[in-house]
Amino acid sequence: MSQLRALVIGASVAGPMTAYWLAKAGARVTVIERFPKLRTNGQAIDVRTTGVTVMRKIPGMEAAVRAKTTQLEGMSFVGDSGQRYGTIRATGNPDQQALVSEYEIFRGDLAQVLFDLSKDNENVQYVFGEQIASIQQSENEDGPVKVKFANGFTASEYDLVVACDGATSRTRAIGFGGSVRDYVDPVNSWAAFFSTEQDFIDGSKVGNGYSAIGGRFLAVGNDPAGGNRVTLMSIHPRNKRDVTLPFREAMTQGEEALKRFVARHYEGAGWKTQEIMAAMTSSSDFYASEMVQVKVPSLHKGRFVLVGDAGYAPGPTGTGTTLAMTGAYVLAGEVAKHKGDLAAGLNGYEERMKPIINDMQKIPPMVLSICAPQTAWGIWLRNNIFAFIAWTNMLEYAQRFFGGSAGGTDKYGLPDYEWVA
Repeated sequence: MSQLRALVIGASVAGPMTAYWLAKAGARVTVIERFPKLRTNGQAIDVRTTGVTVMRKIPGMEAAVRAKTTQLEGMSFVGDSGQRYGTIRATGNPDQQALVSEYEIFRGDLAQVLFDLSKDNENVQYVFGEQIASIQQSENEDGPVKVKFANGFTASEYDLVVACDGATSRTRAIGFGGSVRDYVDPVNSWAAFFSTEQDFIDGSKVGNGYSAIGGRFLAVGNDPAGGNRVTLMSIHPRNKRDVTLPFREAMTQGEEALKRFVARHYEGAGWKTQEIMAAMTSSSDFYASEMVQVKVPSLHKGRFVLVGDAGYAPGPTGTGTTLAMTGAYVLAGEVAKHKGDLAAGLNGYEERMKPIINDMQKIPPMVLSICAPQTAWGIWLRNNIFAFIAWTNMLEYAQRFFGGSAGGTDKYGLPDYEWVA
């Protein structure tokens, strides 16, 4: 069999990770990214459970990630006056992580690590400023896929096309047919991220988390480069009608309109929100998105396949990065295992990933209410329960209720695959 030709769409985390492992499986990989260069901004993300397992299979990756961690030592819930109700800290055991991860890293830094691991591979080519125009599979969906591009890259045939371009994947809509919101399961929440030159936590490596009525949550952490990184989350009960529509409408009106919408939403929230909103207006790396889950009936259609958020965004469970890294590894491993039978490899990928996805997409009971209570009474109750848990050292037990994000690295028993390269 001739060398497998693979096209990967997206160069954030899932895309470069997929390129690395497919090249190990002997494929010739082209990665396209619609932005003109690698995006190196973004929020803090965690590498957990099977993500740690996969990371340790790549020479040098664990050291590279550790060198770029956010250096966050813990997170404290604070009240309106700044009073701390208790602090969550990492366990110190990367094989059994807590809500605070030993491997917390900014998304852009992880993207750079993964890009650097794959960019010099002779079987990996990156093309920036390009995106898909059309995908045409053969009639029986068992032959090469014809792909045309939007910005001048030469139309080509590929044996495998992999969408790694996020929860509202445009490529998924083209490959499966339909719209970008098909298979998107909203969780009635949105989040925004930005950095500030100002230091709102006095140089502490313990971040501050603050809740205001109406499900408004704000977290401020130290930025190793100076200043702070801020996360905002607006969380609403899932049994309400879609309340994220005004947010999505603001997104269509551009960054400045979206910043104004966010600032209005946080008016009168208390603590340091007024000063933080003022800092947001001048931030140069502001980013916001709706929090969603993606649930598809199948991860592949013919020779078109989904990896990461495009196929199984987990929403607020904290497992998105882990699922992306795991999916990339399993896809390439199953393709290598079933060399010469791509259909069997894709079926193997689906069978291996479905139980992991189902587990990691489970939103633990009450987790959204704990993060962002809707009422003053709910905030008071959460803060005092949290203070009691922290005081009694019951946190290790309590974290068992936070699903796949707090599991051990060997929980799912990922197979070892044989690689060509």
